[in-house]
Amino acid sequence: QVQLVESGGGLVQAGGSLRLSCAASGTIIRINDMGWYRQAPGEQRELVATISRSDSTNYADSVKGRFTISRDNAKNTVYLQMNSLKPEDTAVYYCNAWIAREHWGRGTQVTVSS
Repeated sequence: QVQLVESGGGLVQAGGSLRLSCAASGTIIRINDMGWYRQAPGEQRELVATISRSDSTNYADSVKGRFTISRDNAKNTVYLQMNSLKPEDTAVYYCNAWIAREHWGRGTQVTVSS
């Protein structure tokens, strides 16, 4: 069994910063791509950023230049540093990881007030 547990969400004012973390635990031989997705109320889940095992990254246009994804393979953890947050970044943020198959965390709420 593999579990992904997110942390670091919360309430922040516009222009502020948050850092999300997601730790994978359980029977893990190798973690391939990891990423962050988000889902706002009434909207579909969308990609925020992904990172390969070799640190190749991909970002949604809406977060480029503001968010940075990184990972620590020794800790089986992926991070999302979010700067210059906007009210439209408000959503539940989900961690995603490919460990033999696709796995999802339960999500962490990020709320940005104007």
